[in-house]
Amino acid sequence: MPLYPDIKKGRGLTAIDAVTSILVLLLVIQMWLLTATLDAFLAGHVETATPAAIVSGILFVACFLMYRFVTHVDHQARTGR
Repeated sequence: MPLYPDIKKGRGLTAIDAVTSILVLLLVIQMWLLTATLDAFLAGHVETATPAAIVSGILFVACFLMYRFVTHVDHQARTGR
């Protein structure tokens, strides 16, 4: 008996696993960015706050788009389309 009887489900699960790994990496980078920026801001380097906020926003959008991709792939795998 194959591990994934439906090949689309197997591909969907592989895509979800890959995106989840990338999401974890992006969230760790975003947390590091937050702590580094807060440390610099509290040290008096206020010029780092704006670029860090922009990069953090870009990371947020990337994570949101990957989340939408996962929900789309999951829906396709469950309905068999």
